[in-house]
Amino acid sequence: MTTPAPLPVADLARLHDELLDWFDRTARDLPWRRNASPWAVMVSEFMLQQTPVSRVLPVYEAWVDRWPTPAALAAEPTGEAVRAWGRLGYPRRALRLHAAATAMVDRHGGEVPSSLDDLLALPGVGDYTAAAVSSFAFGGREAVLDTNVRRVFARVVRGEQFPPAAVTSAERELATVLLPVRDAHRWAAATMELGAVVCTARSPRCDACPVADLCRWRAAGYPAYDRPARRGQAWHGTDRQCRGQLMAVLRDAPGPVPKSALDAVWADALQRERALDGLVADGLVEPLPDDTYSLPS
Repeated sequence: MTTPAPLPVADLARLHDELLDWFDRTARDLPWRRNASPWAVMVSEFMLQQTPVSRVLPVYEAWVDRWPTPAALAAEPTGEAVRAWGRLGYPRRALRLHAAATAMVDRHGGEVPSSLDDLLALPGVGDYTAAAVSSFAFGGREAVLDTNVRRVFARVVRGEQFPPAAVTSAERELATVLLPVRDAHRWAAATMELGAVVCTARSPRCDACPVADLCRWRAAGYPAYDRPARRGQAWHGTDRQCRGQLMAVLRDAPGPVPKSALDAVWADALQRERALDGLVADGLVEPLPDDTYSLPS
């Protein structure tokens, strides 16, 4: 028994046509779209997790110039991946991308696999990344659900300001039902683009939306989000900020860093030690016998 369409068939067809036409006319010129090789797509997806495009672009360009293949990255120490990650944040992503590259060399001849199951078996690759790589690199018919896509579907189809805090089975079912029979990879990119540049979280530009007349949230008068408050992530004074300061010292140093240099960048000794211990536990920092620290070798 098939799931009924969440919009009338005619409206669903219009949603597909108008959004895809809009995307063809207005899509941003992004390097991972110009060069949609599987490796380029995978690198971009790792970097774009919780990070805006503007911050990713310079790091991405330098990364793929230096490491144009999984084998090129796998041949380097993990510390070099962490160093090249720079200030993108969440540097464990660099470790996971390096581990994924190593696994691709070991299991797939240095190529990004096209099978969804093989992608999911790579270190650091979850449901979203596997679906995105399958869709954007191989034209797979997958439901690609990032924050932007989820917000678009919540507003246009469900009539809600925001999606739930975590992806639900109902969202996955809805996203699958919405997939067009053809051009599913373009649909995934188009819905992502709409959420990123028009149907934004704080200031949606409904006047520029190609599917505004189909949007149930707009038709309902923009009802406010009625679930528990959505909390933004604090930064100033947090362990995350402390970790970032410590990592900056290690990235910028040509070699091992004495403990005193790390102590100098954060005044709260207890918080600093907790953050440093966490970085060591995460494999991002390597303690050396002479009371110095370095990026992993």
